Amino acid sequence: MRGSLFIVAAPSGAGKSSLVNALLARDPDICLSVSYTSRPPRPGEKDGEHYHYVDELEFQRMIANGDFFEHALVHGDWKGTARGSVEPQLARGLDVLLEIDWQGARQVRDKVGEAIGIFILPPSVEALDQRMRKRAQDSEDTIAKRLAAARDEMSHFGEFDYLIVNEDFETALDELAAIFKASRLRRSAQMLRHDRLIRGLLAEPNA
Repeated sequence: MRGSLFIVAAPSGAGKSSLVNALLARDPDICLSVSYTSRPPRPGEKDGEHYHYVDELEFQRMIANGDFFEHALVHGDWKGTARGSVEPQLARGLDVLLEIDWQGARQVRDKVGEAIGIFILPPSVEALDQRMRKRAQDSEDTIAKRLAAARDEMSHFGEFDYLIVNEDFETALDELAAIFKASRLRRSAQMLRHDRLIRGLLAEPNA
């Protein structure tokens, strides 16, 4: 069976990455597609784990070659999902999760109409501000710009199928996991998964 494609988006500081990492640890049938970015790694980030880090020249070469499933300029840096990170995993029957922004999500939905979109919101602007400051990686000016960008990002929540408010982490994680579980129980998927069982249940009894 072919896997399903999921998109998880959120404003910076909403806790998206923490939720995604916890979900991946819980469910081995979900594969995270690691995006490419033109920005340098932040302290503690590792190439191939958080992002594939390339310079802008290489990123532009990849765009020209059609290597990306989606790409966008985000906060002054390029980010994109390579086709080779998505299609082979779907073909193996794994669900693939794209952790991208609304711009990339729109591109993916244009190409894969059945992709399932999930948007994560913070419980308040104050909570968003506090979470950004806890990183202790950005200046006051950068935080102010990110808060302004977050408001714009959150205005696009209506383009997604599901909405999760990350106020209590465990509750939000359970809700995220439930979306993946419910998707696997859709009639079309279950008919493929249990084809022999269904045919046997509906067969006429021997005369």
